[in-house]
Amino acid sequence: MEDFYNVIISPETIRGDIFTVNLQGENVDSTYTGETTGIYSGMTQVLTSGANGGSLLVGITIPLLFRQTAVDVGYYSPFDGAVLQKDVVANFIFSSTTANPYVYNVYNTSNEFQKFLDLSSYKVNWGDGTPLQTISAYTPNSISHTYPVASSQYTITLEQTNPWGITRVSKTITTPFTDVVINNPNGEAFFIPAGGNWFETPISYDYIFSGDAVNVVSAQTSNNFTTVPFTVSGLTKSKLNELALYGPLKFQVGVPVIKNGQIWGAITNTATTFTAYTINLVDYYDYVDGTTIFFEQSSGFTENNLTQRPITKDEVLLKVIDQPQIQTNVFVERGKNSAYERIQRMGEVDNLGDMINYGYGFFNVEKKN
Repeated sequence: MEDFYNVIISPETIRGDIFTVNLQGENVDSTYTGETTGIYSGMTQVLTSGANGGSLLVGITIPLLFRQTAVDVGYYSPFDGAVLQKDVVANFIFSSTTANPYVYNVYNTSNEFQKFLDLSSYKVNWGDGTPLQTISAYTPNSISHTYPVASSQYTITLEQTNPWGITRVSKTITTPFTDVVINNPNGEAFFIPAGGNWFETPISYDYIFSGDAVNVVSAQTSNNFTTVPFTVSGLTKSKLNELALYGPLKFQVGVPVIKNGQIWGAITNTATTFTAYTINLVDYYDYVDGTTIFFEQSSGFTENNLTQRPITKDEVLLKVIDQPQIQTNVFVERGKNSAYERIQRMGEVDNLGDMINYGYGFFNVEKKN
C-alpha cells in the first residue's frame, strides 16, 4: 500500500504568482489609482522576486496522510556481515585523535561503484576560510586538515558536482578534539539543481541522524526528536452517539457517560456551528456540515513500545512491506459421489430392456450363456 502524491508547481496552480500591473504591463502596488489587471508570472519571476532575490514560494506546506505503522517497516533477516553503505550518492565521515586534537581526517564514503557517479568531482570545505580542497580517493583513504589552536566549532562540507546539480553534505566538529569516541553529529544534505525552473535553488534535508546507528531503545524514543506530548489531529467519523443518554434529553453538556464502571466521555460544549465532546481523552468536534475532526496528545514511541534486537534488511525484500501472498492455480477435482445414486437410478427402469438402454450404458449388463 503506497500513496503517491503528484504535486504540480506551475503558474496556474500557485495563487501567489498573480501580479497586479497597469495597462502598460508595469508592476504596481495597492496605492496605484489607475486601471489595473492581474497577470500570471513565469516561474523564473516567482523564484527570484522574493526578498534578496529569493523565491516567493516560502512557507509552502503539503499535508501528507501516513497510514503505515511500525509493523509496516518490513521483513528482516539475520545480518550477513557485509558492512557497506548502500545507495549513497554523497557522504563522508571524519575522525580525530587526542594526540593531535586539531587535525581532522575526512573519508569520502560516497558510492564509488555507481556508474552514474563517474562524472562526479568532490571538494571539501573545511569551514575555516581556507580554499576548497579536492578529494579524489574513497574510503579507506582520507585527507587531513589542521585547524588553528583554539576552542571553536567548524562545519565541514563535502561538495559533489554532477551534470545534474550539486550535492552538499555538512557536519559540525569541535576543536580541540578531547573525546576518544566521536559522537557523529547530525548531517544536513543540500541539493542544488543545475537547470530547470528550480535552477540554483538549494533544497536541504536533515537525514543523517544518530537513530541510524545507535541501536538502543533510549535513542529511538520519540522524545529524542521532538517535544512530547505532541498533538495528533485529523478527520474521522462522528462518535457523538456513543454519549447518548436515556430520557428526554438525549445529549447533555457536562454529564459524564459511564461505561464498564469508568468514565467513557462527556460533551464539553455545544454551539451553533459545532458540538465538542471527549471520549477516552480524545477531543472531537462535530460541525454542522458533517465534518468531524479529532485532537489527541501522543508521546510517540516510548520504551514500552520498542524492543532492542539486531536486524538487517534482506536485499531480496527491499521495498517489500507486505506479508508474502501465495497464489496457485492447481486444483484437485475429486468429483461428486453418492452412495445411493445407483439405487435411485434403478427406480427409473421397469424391465431389462430399459436397464440396457438406460443412460447410454450406465448399467453394466453382462450376457451369460
